[in-house]
Amino acid sequence: MPLRLLIASALTLALVAAISVVPVLRAASEDGAAAQRPALTVTIAQPQTQPMRVSLQANGNIMAWQEASIGAEIGGLRLQEVLVNVGDAVKAGQTLATFASETVRADIAQARAALAEAEASAAEARANAERAMSLKASGALSEAQINQYVTGGQTARARVESARASLASQELRLKFTQVKAPDSGVISSRTATVGAVVNPGTELFRMIRKGRLEWRGEVTSAEVGRIRVGGPVTVVAASGERLQGKVRTIGPTVDPQTRNTLVYVDLPGASAAGSSAKAGMFARGEFELGNAQAMTVPQQAVVMREAFNYVFVVGPDNRVAQRKVQTGRRDGDRVEILEGLKPDERVAVRGAGFLTDGDLVRIVEAPAPAATPATAITR
Repeated sequence: MPLRLLIASALTLALVAAISVVPVLRAASEDGAAAQRPALTVTIAQPQTQPMRVSLQANGNIMAWQEASIGAEIGGLRLQEVLVNVGDAVKAGQTLATFASETVRADIAQARAALAEAEASAAEARANAERAMSLKASGALSEAQINQYVTGGQTARARVESARASLASQELRLKFTQVKAPDSGVISSRTATVGAVVNPGTELFRMIRKGRLEWRGEVTSAEVGRIRVGGPVTVVAASGERLQGKVRTIGPTVDPQTRNTLVYVDLPGASAAGSSAKAGMFARGEFELGNAQAMTVPQQAVVMREAFNYVFVVGPDNRVAQRKVQTGRRDGDRVEILEGLKPDERVAVRGAGFLTDGDLVRIVEAPAPAATPATAITR
């Protein structure tokens, strides 16, 4: 083959190779540019140390502060009238029910007659004793007869006292025919039925004294030492109503089965008559224990994945590293970080939920919070 033809073939092959290499280099260059392009635009923040509210949560039941059992103090009489029902608010001394009193009034009349008879007999015996004593010096009566008259007078006076006591007992029975409230409160249970003949001591009503309710929170024996009498407590009833209370007392014993202690919390804002919180209702409570310093980040910076909490730490090259952290208390939009983050590190905030480990990000300034109009605070 002539030399000229060989040179022409070599030049042709070189040109074809050069043309095929150009698209490959261009594609490689585009891939490299794409790899350096930021995956997302984010805002960043550094951890802040601030005071956070320390609280202790517990579960428990709303119960009556005290309950009064109101029963029949007299037996064998017919219940004539029931004047109150469940849920009624009553005052101390208010009549709740009445028994038929005809039999008792008849017994009172009989007791008064017996007293009058005893008083008449006592007057006669006293006069006889006085006459006998006046004749003692004359010797008209023997010493034994005089003593007999004196003893008769004393016996008659004793019969008068017995008759008076019997009359007082019957008058007390008449008083017991009216069942009265021993204190103010709210009727929580009623078993009284018109027409029933009950025995003494039979419960007719049950009452929540003063209408006061309390929350009995169950606190573990390890945590009960942090609670102080008089401390504020927020109780959330099953109805959603939030009640403000304070610790009245702490139970002196620990349940050996659950290892929990009852903490009694007064609920002055809850009335058995007017609150949606009812005795026997389950409720959650939060004991406020004061403030403590904590390292916090915005809530947006914490991402939950596979039941664990993570933050994305932004490095000097604007690449993020996924970091597992342990969170603690929450206060508004701030979350306490207990482990896994240093105070001088930067974390991604807005857009953190869309990042993956190693992403390149573009950092922008966080927008300033919108101004809110001032509102009056009622104290």
